[in-house]
Amino acid sequence: MNKIAIIGGTGLASLEGVEIYETKEVDTPFGSPSSALSFGHLGDKKIIFLPRHGKPHAIPPHKINYRANIHALKENGVENIIAINAVGGITSEMYPERIVIPEQIIDYTYGRYHTFFEDKLDEVTHIDFTNPYKIALRRQLLGVNAISDLNVFVGGVYAATQGPRLETAAEIKKLEKDGCDIVGMTGMPEAALARELDINYVCLALVVNWAAGKSDEGITMAVIEKHLEQSIGKVKLILKEFIKTF
Repeated sequence: MNKIAIIGGTGLASLEGVEIYETKEVDTPFGSPSSALSFGHLGDKKIIFLPRHGKPHAIPPHKINYRANIHALKENGVENIIAINAVGGITSEMYPERIVIPEQIIDYTYGRYHTFFEDKLDEVTHIDFTNPYKIALRRQLLGVNAISDLNVFVGGVYAATQGPRLETAAEIKKLEKDGCDIVGMTGMPEAALARELDINYVCLALVVNWAAGKSDEGITMAVIEKHLEQSIGKVKLILKEFIKTF
């Protein structure tokens, strides 16, 4: 089946060449996902879009029903997820409007429902999370021609923080000492939940601001939206080329 899901903003539904043929409300044993699922195709490739923060963009990171989102995609035949994440840049290479394909993640979140394996189990279940992003799928993404043309940073560590507030400058210093390169609020438990349901998962991150203390410029929604608007086209190009060649 090899159905591909894209988790991210609703703007991706306008990906050139993708025809949306169905929008479906779904429910799961864990509640409702962030939004209805949008089904489409690009050539012979089937795609599902899911806006992580809902329609409209109103669900904060710590309130997203990650379990419902991942379960809904699994139940609709998804085998591969490309997760789009807007992040802050910590290290010097992670400047605004740069695209990053991280290889590791550190989870600093708390109080989120982070596993499917907690109730009515026949036995305790553990997953191997040594490599949080599926290596084979990540290699396919790295093989897209647009990657080299767009100066995408390959590698790095994603720090997943709780939100919805942004971090303090001292917290960013700590994250940098921990080895983190970028910081966002939605990378976990999404990646781990996908692994629990045996869904291939990779992150395509877009740096939309310098992290706290890394620039004299204040972190405002205007700054974030400016960088997002100026660079989301690069993300769409990578996605389009990846789907066509998958």
